[in-house]
Amino acid sequence: MDRAGISTTQAPAALGPYSQAIVAGGFVFCSGTVGIDPETGVVRDGVEAQTEQALINLAAILHAAGASMASLVKTTIFYAEVEDFPAINTVYS
Repeated sequence: MDRAGISTTQAPAALGPYSQAIVAGGFVFCSGTVGIDPETGVVRDGVEAQTEQALINLAAILHAAGASMASLVKTTIFYAEVEDFPAINTVYS
């Protein structure tokens, strides 16, 4: 199976020895994205802003792979405080 690594400067660089995404078998597999502004390298303040930035970063990676948020099938969210879920969910909606 052919696979291709995806990288864009429109999202933060991968923080380890992996790609922002891999395209394989017609699917795009994205690594985790965080609420870091790729222009400044700074984590945005607050859970809402971080969630919004993570989704912006994900959209940029998908775009670089020739996909979009409209073709997204699954996401997984990791967060530290359960009390933050309503705010995160509001941004996701």
